[in-house]
Amino acid sequence: AAGFRATWQVGEAAAHRRLEWFLRNAVEDYHALRDRPDLDATSRLSPHLQHGEITPRQIWRATLRHSNGKWTKGVEHFLREVGWREFAYHILYHHPYTQTRALRSEFDSFPWSAVETPAYKAWTRGRTGIPMVDAGMRQLWRIGWMHNRTRMIVASWLTKNLLHHWRLGEAWFWDTLVDADPASNVLGWQWTAGCGADAAPYFRIFNAVIQGRKFDPDGAYVRQWVPELANLPTQYIHAPWEAPESVLRQAGVALGKDYPYPQEPLDTSRERALQMLEQWAKR
Repeated sequence: AAGFRATWQVGEAAAHRRLEWFLRNAVEDYHALRDRPDLDATSRLSPHLQHGEITPRQIWRATLRHSNGKWTKGVEHFLREVGWREFAYHILYHHPYTQTRALRSEFDSFPWSAVETPAYKAWTRGRTGIPMVDAGMRQLWRIGWMHNRTRMIVASWLTKNLLHHWRLGEAWFWDTLVDADPASNVLGWQWTAGCGADAAPYFRIFNAVIQGRKFDPDGAYVRQWVPELANLPTQYIHAPWEAPESVLRQAGVALGKDYPYPQEPLDTSRERALQMLEQWAKR
C-alpha cells in the first residue's frame, strides 16, 4: 500500500494537476518518448479516467487549447491514444462477448493453456528470469500500474512464449491495476495475443531483450524494479545469463539464487509458439 500512496494522488483536482503537468512538460515529445518506461513521459491519466475524475472531452479540449489548436506530432499521438480508449468501448458495446471470448472467433479454439501453472504464478510475481518482464510485473504489484510498452511485453511473454491464455493475464491485470478498465484491458490483451481488433499478428512475438535494450537503453527501469540486478553493466542488464561469471560475481548476482534463470529460452519458446500457430491453422 505504501507504493500506492507514494505514487497516486486521487480526486478531480489531482487529475487536472497531472494533465497540466503533462501538457507543460511532456506532450510535445510524447511521440518520441512515449515508449520509454524509464522516463516519466506519459500522462498517467488512465486511473483518473477510469474513476471518473477527468473525462476524455476535458483532456481533448485542454490539449488543443494548450497547443493553440496545432496538431503537433506530440499532440496528435497523445490524442490518438485518447481515441484508442474510446475505440475500446466501441468494440465492447458492439461485441460484449469479448469480455470472455476473442473478437476473432477462430481463436476460440487456439490451444492456449488456461491453467494457473507454476510458470504463470512466477509471471505474476515477476520471477520469470526475463528482466523487462519482471520489472513490469513488479511495478504493477508495487504501484498498481504499468507502462503501456511494458504491458505489451509482459502480455506477449505470457500468451506466446509461455502459451498461456490471454484471459489469465487479463484477469490478473483486472485484479491489480488501478486503471483496470473493462474495455481497454480486454482490448489490450487481445491485441497482443493476436485475436482482437486491429490486433498484432499472432506471429509477432515481442523479444523482451531487444525491447529492453531499445526502450530502456540505460537499464534504469530494470534497475529500479529488479534491484538485485542493479550492479550489472548496462550491456548485460537485459540478459544477465549472457554475462560472464566474473561479471556476475562482481555485480553480486548468482543466477538461480539471487535471480532466476529464464523460465523459457527466448528463441526456442518463440519457435514453439510459431509451430503451434502453424499446426492450429491447418486444422
